[in-house]
Formats: sequence, structure tokens, C-alpha cells
Amino acid sequence: MKRRELLFLLGLSSVTGGLAIAGGHNRTTATIPTNTLLSQAGTTPASDNELVIYSGRNEKLVGKLIQQFSEKTGATVQVRYGNTAELAAAILEEGKNSPADVFFAQDAGALGALQQEGRTVQMPSAVLNQVDSRYRSPQGQWVGISGRVRTVDYNTKNVKPSELPKTIFGFTEPRWKGRIGWAPTNGSFQAFVTALRVSEGDKRARQWLEGIKANNPRVYPNNTAIIQGLAQGEIDVGFVNHYYLEQLKQENPKVPIAHHFTNDVGSLVNVAGVAILNTSDSPKIAQRFVEFLLSPEAQQYFATQTSEYPLTAKVKAKGNLRPLTEIRRQTPNIDLSNLSDLEATLELLQQTQVL
Repeated sequence: MKRRELLFLLGLSSVTGGLAIAGGHNRTTATIPTNTLLSQAGTTPASDNELVIYSGRNEKLVGKLIQQFSEKTGATVQVRYGNTAELAAAILEEGKNSPADVFFAQDAGALGALQQEGRTVQMPSAVLNQVDSRYRSPQGQWVGISGRVRTVDYNTKNVKPSELPKTIFGFTEPRWKGRIGWAPTNGSFQAFVTALRVSEGDKRARQWLEGIKANNPRVYPNNTAIIQGLAQGEIDVGFVNHYYLEQLKQENPKVPIAHHFTNDVGSLVNVAGVAILNTSDSPKIAQRFVEFLLSPEAQQYFATQTSEYPLTAKVKAKGNLRPLTEIRRQTPNIDLSNLSDLEATLELLQQTQVL
């Protein structure tokens, strides 16, 4: 395994503890039983009736959905839940002996790391083409299932929409001093900085980090804490993923916080996605699982149950979220596989004393 991919996996596993919705820290193995009636109906060939999934998505988030797939196909599904980075590292360590058929990852960077190591297989174009090209591997080795957008959330009592900069670099201006919240140890923040490096170059990324640091931002352990800080008036703006606010609104619709989308990588769209592994003994049922995740039924699940963006055109995002088609027009087109390059990001964060 290449040093850069190893550092990505080890580094990411050490910083994702604060990702509540992105979790995957339940390392138990769960077996979902075969649905006898469906199995007898012959919906799945007996020779391809077992599926092993390594899931970096938490069981509380996707367990019911996987259960639905088992019932619908009659397949026996075994799921190993865990941290996305740790599971990716396990797949690489297991090599050709890995029992995994499918890797369901919380982020595209981990999928990119496995792709670079030659552990994934080409998916059919009929599957890939259901998702915009930005949200899948250019080589067809993985496909995004649900999306999350980086936003600058703001306290509507303290900030007017007209005051907000159009780009993420605008927050380096002195008028934002003491008003910003961020979470440098958080995996989603580090993925954003990696995307910033990929799209703008290391020099510009350094300038942004140093500019924000000069504005004395308040440091939080995770996105949830940032949203709480905004609600309590500790800060005026915070760099987060969109769904944290969406979940809070379900509990408190009148919370004085709103999304701001910038016209650059500050509104990066990252994805949770899946890859079929080259060690799979059940490639047919593995492909059916991918197809199921892209079905209207599953895409609606992500829109309503996890407050994420569905990635197929047939299902709309929940609530008043800005459509992905608009976000695509104002943000750079980045190969999300390249977000596996965390080594240089961690070095940059350390050099700028952000970490």
C-alpha cells in the first residue's frame, strides 16, 4: 500500500470521532437473515445469494435500508460496521482473502484510496449514468449514493444575507475576526481543505488557512458543536456540512440559523458511495445492491431519514435546500477520488499551526 493512501486512512480514522451522522464506530458484525418467501420465489439465484458488506455508514443510519434490500431480494446479507477509514485499511490488509463484496463508504476519499490500490472493479455504465459525473469515479470504479454540501451556516439574528461573502476566501477579511467557528480535527473539514488544495493549489490553501487563523476563529470538536455554538450566539458563522442544521430544524424549526452557499469550493459536494471489490464472490448480487441504493425508494430514504442530498435525478432533496444543479454551476468540478490525498493536507494544517 502506498504511503500516501496509508496516511490518509490512518489520519482519517483518527479525526472522524466527531462525525455524529457520518459515524460508523459500531464495530459489531450484524447478520441480516434471509427472507424465506422471497428466496423461495427465486428472486436471487442460489449461487449468488449471499452478500458481505463492509459499511462505514452507521447501522442506525442504513441498517433498515439494508434490511429492506435483504427482504426484497431474498439475499442473506452480512454487514461489518465500522469507521470508514479503518474498514478501508482492513480491506487492503486482507488482500485477496477479504470476504467483502461491497464497500459502503462515508466519503469519496476512502473509495479513491481503494481505487488507487486496484481493489475495485468497473461498474456498468447503466449504473454509473444514474449519477452526475461529478459524483462518481471518472474510471467507473465507484459511484456516489448520497451527497452532503459544505456550507457556511450563520446566525440570522447577527448576520444579514447581504453581508456574507460570495467566496470562502471572503471570510479572511478582518470584519469576521472573532465571529467564525471551525473544527480543524474533523474529517469533513480536512476533506474540504484537501479539495481547496486540489482546486486552488497549496499556496492559496495556505493563504486561506492563515487568513482564517488570523481572525481568531473559535475551535469546536465537530460540526454538531458548531451548530450549537451558532444557536447560542457564541459565533456568527460556522463552516459545516449542511445536514446538521437540517436535523436540528426537525427538533426546533425556529432556530435562528440559515445556510449560506459560496460560489467556490466552499460549497464542496462530497458523497457517501459504494464500490464492488475485486475479491467479491457474488458480483451479481453486489451489483443489485448498488442498483437498489440508487433506486427511488432508497434515494427517498436518504432525503428524508438522513437529510442528505439524493444523487439521482428522480428524487428531490427534502425541504428548501438549494438544488444540486445550482450548486454544480457555482463550484469547481473536482475528481472526488483525489480527496484521498490527506498527507499533504495534514502537513499543511500542522505547518500553519491550525492543528
